Amino acid sequence: MVDEQRDEQRKEKGDTRVPPGLVRFELLHEDTGTKARRGRLHTPHGPIETPIFMPVGTVGSVKGVGPDDLFNLDAQIILGNTYHLMLRPGEPLISEMGGLHRFISWDRPMLTDSGGFQVFSLSEKRKITEEGAAFQSHLDGSRHSLSPERSIAIQETLGADVIMAFDECPPSTEDRPYLEKSLARTTRWLHRCVKAWSRERSSLFGIVQGGLHEDLRKRHAEEICAVDLPGYALGGYSVGEAPEAMHAGVAYSAPLLPRDRPRYLMGVGTPLDLVTCVEQGVDMFDCVLPTRCARNGLLFTSEGKLVIRNAAYAKDPRPVDPACSCYTCRTFSRAYLRHLFAAGEILAMRLNTLHNLHYFLTLMAEVRRAIAEDRFAAFARDFRARSLAQEAERTRGR
Repeated sequence: MVDEQRDEQRKEKGDTRVPPGLVRFELLHEDTGTKARRGRLHTPHGPIETPIFMPVGTVGSVKGVGPDDLFNLDAQIILGNTYHLMLRPGEPLISEMGGLHRFISWDRPMLTDSGGFQVFSLSEKRKITEEGAAFQSHLDGSRHSLSPERSIAIQETLGADVIMAFDECPPSTEDRPYLEKSLARTTRWLHRCVKAWSRERSSLFGIVQGGLHEDLRKRHAEEICAVDLPGYALGGYSVGEAPEAMHAGVAYSAPLLPRDRPRYLMGVGTPLDLVTCVEQGVDMFDCVLPTRCARNGLLFTSEGKLVIRNAAYAKDPRPVDPACSCYTCRTFSRAYLRHLFAAGEILAMRLNTLHNLHYFLTLMAEVRRAIAEDRFAAFARDFRARSLAQEAERTRGR
């Protein structure tokens, strides 16, 4: 009630600044031919233009690149991981260093996940109860526990602009009886997260689960969205199901989330996934794919995927992508990048990562432009046809 009164007082005075710790979503335009939305998420560390792809900085670092690289790429927001940061170096030390933004020298928005996905992916190393999850560290086997209250406390200590509710993240292919129990527990945990949330420094997003069952997704969306929060997310996708099943699930689930709040699809995905799910009204994405693929020599280009380690590029003087304006493509040949990768040079990882992140972030800028100009339906149709044709050609060439 105090927060609401303060917000009303600001409005009466004409103060449109974001209240400390709160984010506000501004819906700028809806595409006439699809459900795609162009928006702006106002945060204490600056605005985020949506739809947006968020590079993943698991332990306070996006692998292979520095904050200066991310700034030059115009990455508007990055992620941190609660599970990994609580284990090493620990949130008390990060707090002592002035919070996560100052610790990693990043002055733009940040989002932290709750640690739930990592905990539940430990399978045999964890035990779930109503209280939370007890687990063994993957680093040294030491025992730890995470509850909704503990997760919120850690994330608020880190000081992220957006924090996520602690939830259970079962695979979308999990059997229905287990999913039903899991959803009920996640709803109860959300209410505990809300009670623990101070609303002073960070904005809490709720997470909708439900696997591939439309009725469970609908029921859980109603339960989660009944809690008034700054934003909402779809979890439990792209964890084992076929891409087509994921796309169909998102097409059904995304419109269940409030129109006036940001919609975040967690852990997704490929360029085709991004374009397809933007078409259904999703605003925010994150995935390790561009950085992980870069470290393994797989590069995304306007002409399709390119595996730079292949011998075919040993004497290739061309840039990775002639249509790309990133530092890597402006400066180096495929032959040099292939040499670096074959020699195991660290520079290969950095240059590949710069290119892949540039590709993903540029794609999202093109998506935003297409939505604003009411031509996203044609953009998505052409991108999908081109991507499928390129993948078919790549498969035939193996």
